[in-house]
Amino acid sequence: MDERRAVRISKYLARHLRHRPERIGLTLDPGGWADVAELLAAAARHGFPFTRAELEHVVAANDKQRYVLDGNRIRAAQGHSIQVDLDLPSASPPELLYHGTVNRSVESILRDGLLPMGRHAVHLSPDRETARRVGARRGEPVVLVVQAGRMAADGHEFRVSSNGVWLVDLVPPGYLRE
Repeated sequence: MDERRAVRISKYLARHLRHRPERIGLTLDPGGWADVAELLAAAARHGFPFTRAELEHVVAANDKQRYVLDGNRIRAAQGHSIQVDLDLPSASPPELLYHGTVNRSVESILRDGLLPMGRHAVHLSPDRETARRVGARRGEPVVLVVQAGRMAADGHEFRVSSNGVWLVDLVPPGYLRE
């Protein structure tokens, strides 16, 4: 499959599985799952047809493993702005996790902490390189270090998505450093 087409399909999936399923008449169950046949039909009705084979390729080839395909259903692994329950159990984080951002955001993050903004949780990376790639999507990346072990010891609950992204409700500024 052409790489540009794969990227377009991936962005389409993100938009409709994470943020706006109703825009194409798609209904997600409480866990964020959509029926694959319904997704393909909805996409075709709204002028963006793609095949099951293309969908499977995008899910398998996505470097961040953003989507989970389970038989005849699919969902985004995390990053929803709509209400879903991913049913992720609490997990003990490593001592340090990382957050990629850009320089213009650092001052406010260090002052106010990391907040979920339009999402249900703050997303943290397990390593510096992944965090750097996340930050680089919006400009020159800055990687912040999150003292996750200390946060967990202080009672903050962490979860980890199927693609290795760590999720927490918020990161107060006292647990952050550059």
